[in-house]
Amino acid sequence: MAEPKWKTSGPEIEAIVNGRHDNPFSVLGLHPVGKSFVARAFIPGAETVQAQSQDGKPLGELTRVHKAGFFEGKVKASQQQTIQYQCANSTGSWTVLDAYSIGPVLGPQDDYFMAEGNHLKLYDKLGAHPLTMDGVAGVHFAVWAPNAKRVSVVGDFNQWDGRLHVMRKRMDVGVWEIFVPGAKLGQGYKYEIIDVHDGLHLKSDPYGFAAELRPNTASRITRTDHFKWTDADYLKARVAPDKRRVPISIYEVHLGSWRKNEGDKFLTYAELADQLVAYVKDMGFTHIELLPVSEHPYDPSWGYQPTGLFAPTSRFGDPEGFADFVDKAHAAGIGIILDWVPAHFPTDQHGLSNFDGTALYEHADPRQGFHPDWNTAIYNFGRKEVQSFLLNNALFWLERYHLDGLRVDAVASMLYLDYSRKEGEWIPNQFGGRENLEAIAFLQRMNHETYGQHPGIMTIAEESTAFPGVSKPTSVGGLGFGFKWNMGFMHDTLQYMQREGVYRKHHHNDLTFGLLYAFTENFVLPLSHDEVVHGKGSLLAKMSGDDWQKFATLRAYLAFMWAYPGKKLLFMGQEMAPWTEWNHTQSLDWNLLQHGPHKGMQTMLRDLNHLYQSSPALYARDCEPEGFEWLIGDDAENSVFAWVRHSGDGQSPVVAISNFTSVVRENYRLPLPKHGTWCEVFNSDAETYWGTGKGNQGKIEGTKEPSHGKPASALITLPPLATVMFRFEK
Repeated sequence: MAEPKWKTSGPEIEAIVNGRHDNPFSVLGLHPVGKSFVARAFIPGAETVQAQSQDGKPLGELTRVHKAGFFEGKVKASQQQTIQYQCANSTGSWTVLDAYSIGPVLGPQDDYFMAEGNHLKLYDKLGAHPLTMDGVAGVHFAVWAPNAKRVSVVGDFNQWDGRLHVMRKRMDVGVWEIFVPGAKLGQGYKYEIIDVHDGLHLKSDPYGFAAELRPNTASRITRTDHFKWTDADYLKARVAPDKRRVPISIYEVHLGSWRKNEGDKFLTYAELADQLVAYVKDMGFTHIELLPVSEHPYDPSWGYQPTGLFAPTSRFGDPEGFADFVDKAHAAGIGIILDWVPAHFPTDQHGLSNFDGTALYEHADPRQGFHPDWNTAIYNFGRKEVQSFLLNNALFWLERYHLDGLRVDAVASMLYLDYSRKEGEWIPNQFGGRENLEAIAFLQRMNHETYGQHPGIMTIAEESTAFPGVSKPTSVGGLGFGFKWNMGFMHDTLQYMQREGVYRKHHHNDLTFGLLYAFTENFVLPLSHDEVVHGKGSLLAKMSGDDWQKFATLRAYLAFMWAYPGKKLLFMGQEMAPWTEWNHTQSLDWNLLQHGPHKGMQTMLRDLNHLYQSSPALYARDCEPEGFEWLIGDDAENSVFAWVRHSGDGQSPVVAISNFTSVVRENYRLPLPKHGTWCEVFNSDAETYWGTGKGNQGKIEGTKEPSHGKPASALITLPPLATVMFRFEK
């Protein structure tokens, strides 16, 4: 009986040594030939190679059959096993663990869930995962690239040689995988991809959990499942409350410019855990919202051009440092919200764009796949693998980093196919409409799964249109967000504050109009970074009048906002009333606090937050009309507004009144919902805030004299350019 043929053909050897073989597992490694085995290896630089068992037992010498380093030969093996090679040349000897004698890590069940797009922990399967296979320590790599001819993992463990670790393709799902023995934590890596046109691409890992510091772009092998968390009690406690009925006051932060070290260096995650968390706690904010911290190559994008969606940026440290930052915040009772960007992605060569030589994550047609505002790509939300990638990313941040919420950027651009496009520059949906039905379905599923998998979190939409039901449950056809940014409030109120006081009476509607729709969604009132960049000036600079009037108006405005229905958000630094707009390259100007008006503004914000948290009337019915009641909404002549906030349980209502002129109004009649003593719990004109000190000596007495249809009223002193609040005391 003839001996089975086992020697490799010339074309196959050439394909291996040139890194062009599409299935090297069929050639390299240990293979049965009749009743014996043959071993094949590609080891550039080796002159001799001996196959060995894992314990170093010789199995046989291999013959070099190609000068580039292709070896093969029969070996004394009685079964399929993991082997290693003892290699030598004129400079010395070394050992190579054979990746091609180790079987696949992923199985048929993984293929099924990936094919269906229903896998909710793909980050446990794709990416780089340190583990032990057949007693050998190494790293399993897996990446989705269905249209590639060949995919290799290259990195610090193989001299970045794309010929050495060509991956196995799982045909049904287009995922390539390999276990690399000896690869270690901390090493850098990328995927080297040959596309259908024989083009060569070097890509970072879409599921990379850590990345090199820019301008370098490699992914780094790390773990995210081993952090030592101490926040179990915090996570348990956050589940119970309805987020609409708890105080939420958010401090929006760009980590790179909140504060810097000497030499203009970034604070580390550890330093931020100490300094930023302590500051936010002292100021009375309940949450920190981080401008995107997913890895991004370009500092001026502020994180809104992410290339590493699963990696906390290395600018401030490693993933463990970021986890510790979140843990320290939770220990202080502070929630962390991540600004999350599924609306677009940059076209950097190392990123997702044209990933395997095709429009894999984006649309091929630029009318669908290119964003004209930001010169970026747009995700193909109709492709189940792309939906799964983004959904898994949202779940990853919530699970692995215990985040308390996601603020989703640029939702409006996702909802409409014609967003920022002219006629002929967009493709209608299947019904001829402008709504992006696939994006809508994705957002609904994202909200359904995030709330379902992680009770107690919240999702917030930055959505600037009148799209219906953004914060309505998916069960009734809504998008399912917990909250929506109230962009109309921000626009209308800032427009009003920029007008000279004498003209405000003609624009009274700017402040009353918002109450017509204040309860159509669950709103967050944002004074965000978008309002203090690109020549818009700071909040203080927007206010009208002389310097004193600017400070007084800003104090009155912020207090107006804190008493208005809706959760609160303020961009960092505005609590100190800087004169200049935010500059991402510089630290906030903390020296401002040496000056009375700026220090007074900060003190007022601190007091506002603590009053807000201690007064259920100011937050418990933020999203329900019974929580708000106009007292005076028609005094345009005096630019005065007054209302009452209710907690819903009849306890301690709070009355707020704002005077947006510089005139002191003595004996001004304030309608009240009940007679009795009302304590003056806040006055933005207090001397400690650098105001004039006008007020009501701590309290007012409501008499049974009706006014504006209310059963009681009081004569009060209304300070200039001020907001005053009174709480009923039994």
